[in-house]
Amino acid sequence: MLEVKNLRFRYNGFEVRANLNVEDGEILTLLGPNGSGKTTLLRCIYGTLKPETPCVYLDGRDVHSMDLRERAKRIGYVPQTHNPSFPYTVLELVVMGRASQISAFQSPSDEDYRVAMESLKLVGIENLAYRPYTQISGGQLQLALIARALVQNPRVILFDEPTAHLDFKNQIRVLEMIRKITAERRVATILTLHDPNLAGMYSDRIALVKDGEIYAVGRPGEVMTENELNYVYGIGVKVISVDGFRFVLPKVEGVK
Repeated sequence: MLEVKNLRFRYNGFEVRANLNVEDGEILTLLGPNGSGKTTLLRCIYGTLKPETPCVYLDGRDVHSMDLRERAKRIGYVPQTHNPSFPYTVLELVVMGRASQISAFQSPSDEDYRVAMESLKLVGIENLAYRPYTQISGGQLQLALIARALVQNPRVILFDEPTAHLDFKNQIRVLEMIRKITAERRVATILTLHDPNLAGMYSDRIALVKDGEIYAVGRPGEVMTENELNYVYGIGVKVISVDGFRFVLPKVEGVK
């Protein structure tokens, strides 16, 4: 289990505070408007940003006290944006995720490349292995970044807006892959999302985030209510049920 206990982090007058936990094989989604603190919270959990006191624990161990190599073995991180700087092949990009398994003066072994190829097969893009990753689509790049996180064999994977800049088809493709990996590998998964409908469809639990704080946590049916979402997003919404799913629609004047 990953636990976040009494996390507090302040910067530029903005403070993030949180208490959370996520179990193996569970998807927890941080849902809220832009500027609410979702990405900051994710970076605090990963250790890119460090609160002053211990507050993130994996199986009872303080994550921030681990050295960088050990933390990389245990926690995978898939960023919201990635700007290719050199035309590495997709396979080379994924092999870079094995850095925590390789000593400083070693080169990747045949086994590292085998593991990377298996990871590409798992996410369904092994046919792109030798293509420059500067020449693949946004959806394919997102899957490659997921594959790169998987070769670490982590206990936890953090995804910052994994559907950002993707079309409808690729949003579903990526979220289906995240759900499959979470279930089959029994990893604890935390996502940040903007779209409440995608969050409702693909989350085991949702944490609503507003003004740097966790406003409510629960199963989608418990927290995705009109009152809760009205408050978090500051607009009127209507929640409807279709085939057991709850969908959120904005209240637009003149539209019934």
